[in-house]
Amino acid sequence: MTTTPTRRTQAERDAMTVEIGFALFTATLLAGGAFALIALPVLAGTMSDTASRALLVAAGSTAAVLFVARTAQVLWQFGRRGSSD
Repeated sequence: MTTTPTRRTQAERDAMTVEIGFALFTATLLAGGAFALIALPVLAGTMSDTASRALLVAAGSTAAVLFVARTAQVLWQFGRRGSSD
C-alpha cells in the first residue's frame, strides 16, 4: 500500500522555518550560557594550565550536548504538535 505525499501549504512551510529558527536561537543561548558559566573560573586566572584546558574542554562538550539536545527537543515537539492535527 503506497500513499502519496501531501504538499505542504505556505503557512506550514513558514511555521517550520520559524520553528527551526527558534530552536537554533534558544539552543545557542543555552549553550553559550552553559559554556560561560562552566568556563567562568578560567577567567579568574587562578587555575593551572592543565586545569584550565580541562575546564574549557568540559565547557565546550557540555555546550555542544546542550545545543543538540535543545534543538532536537524543540523540533520533536513541533513535529508531534503538527502530526496530531
